[in-house]
Amino acid sequence: MLNPIQNSIFAKVQFIAKHLNIEYFIAKRISVKSERTFSKLIVRIAIAGVMLSLAVMMLSVAIIKGFKTEIQDKVRGFVGDVRVFKLDVNNSFELAPFEPSAKTLASLRDNPNIAYFSPYSTKPAIISANDEVEGINFKGIDETYNWDYINQYLISGRTIDFTDSTKATQQVMISNFTAKRLKLKIGDDFIMHFVQDPPRKRKFEIVGIYDVGVEEIDKSFVIGHINIIRRLNNWKPTEIGGIEVRLKDFTQLDRVANQMYDKLDHNLRSESVRAYFPNIFTWLSLLDVNTRVLLILMLIVGVINMITALLIMILERTNMIGMLKAFGMSDYSIIKIFLYNAAYLVGIGLFLGNVLGLGLGFLQYYTHIFHLDQGSYYLNYVPIELHFMDVFLLNVATLTICLIVLVIPSLLVSKISPLKAIRFK
Repeated sequence: MLNPIQNSIFAKVQFIAKHLNIEYFIAKRISVKSERTFSKLIVRIAIAGVMLSLAVMMLSVAIIKGFKTEIQDKVRGFVGDVRVFKLDVNNSFELAPFEPSAKTLASLRDNPNIAYFSPYSTKPAIISANDEVEGINFKGIDETYNWDYINQYLISGRTIDFTDSTKATQQVMISNFTAKRLKLKIGDDFIMHFVQDPPRKRKFEIVGIYDVGVEEIDKSFVIGHINIIRRLNNWKPTEIGGIEVRLKDFTQLDRVANQMYDKLDHNLRSESVRAYFPNIFTWLSLLDVNTRVLLILMLIVGVINMITALLIMILERTNMIGMLKAFGMSDYSIIKIFLYNAAYLVGIGLFLGNVLGLGLGFLQYYTHIFHLDQGSYYLNYVPIELHFMDVFLLNVATLTICLIVLVIPSLLVSKISPLKAIRFK
């Protein structure tokens, strides 16, 4: 028979066991109020591992996405998302002339996926200035050209003024790379020799210098009036070399390009920017592989740290496990204690990882404090593109994978004998 005091204590224990999550209660006590110096050190290392893993994964995804977006926008802005040109067996830089039909123009105007489009043409040429020569590709445009993109990278001067058609045919814009190579500046004149038979030359004035940062563009192009090419090639006033099309949503590129092709005249074809600059976009696609490898490695680091910490906590709590088993607690309940404990530690690591990752991300986004070599990476700073869904999925994936993997070492609890555990020191 139990005395009244024992009955009261037993009743309270039953009440606690019934109304309180005893596993969570014990896990909280050993997590917050643990006095074991060695396990505290291991736990802190595990938390730091999770924190650094999450921060590195978050920044990796943000940097890769930002990098891809910046490079894509640079290339897209200069050549468009889709270019339409005449089907021709000639593979030279100079495009064959065509006069777009009313049907083709209407299909482009009425397409809800197209933001804008403008005619253009190209012609190879050689610039001669200051005892230097440079081979380039003259890109001819007209007054419908959208200058928003070039204005972002205009470092001196202005864009071509089409209000005076005569003066406009004498003005060009060159890249900063070409200007440095030929020692030219705003207001300078130079002679451009156009490649044809016989070669013909024209004198131009530099009105603007831009710096896109993409070698394939800066080294290759000079922007001028399309009428220059029309006169040199004896084209009709309405003939063009191609049409540059800018889409509203770049993710729909392939679908819209195929849709456009179906509605073009039979002698025209369309080509996406991916096909126009295959090297750049192949390189960008390889970055996704690097990101996946890095994410996997960082997850492995975080998981190994947590497994080590959990095993050490189990070994240090062998006496407690034996006593709980002796009191009748099941292996499942004891495993839950350590999983609660692990979840608590992972949660702290995730919180600190978010603070570190988002903090560094926003710092770079607003200050561009970390720089790059533009000649090698096409950008002079580390780009950042943070998305809530990316951060959320990384947190959920890290927490889920850690807890699933930690179930395996926690099964060690079932192998511990109560009698041996109580004697264990």
